Amino acid sequence: MYRPMNSVSRPVNCHDAYHAHIYFDQNSRAHARWLIEQTASQFGLTVGRFHENPVGPHSCWSVQVVFSASDFEHYVPWLDKNRQGLTVLVHGLTGDHLKDHTDYAYWLGEPQVLDLSIFGVDSQ
Repeated sequence: MYRPMNSVSRPVNCHDAYHAHIYFDQNSRAHARWLIEQTASQFGLTVGRFHENPVGPHSCWSVQVVFSASDFEHYVPWLDKNRQGLTVLVHGLTGDHLKDHTDYAYWLGEPQVLDLSIFGVDSQ
């Protein structure tokens, strides 16, 4: 498992495209759904399926949002303001999945442990 560094990086707009992974649990599911509904209606962004189990490197339930650098300045501050304690991983999409989830990973809220073994990395 990969635990992000203690010095948490805030999102910066330095990539062409991004994913935001909104983490939630049974108690925060309704708020996560509201965030996604607002994301689609207010920003017109592409949203993924609600995963009520860990998927990929994500150790928590999550839903993914795809957005571009031109959406960043409006969407990320809105998401931060409205997340109400939910953790969000924002990462660049560079084609290097390992770097995207480590070097280019930014957090809104408390960083979560990621399972990087799916990228062929020994995650101990």
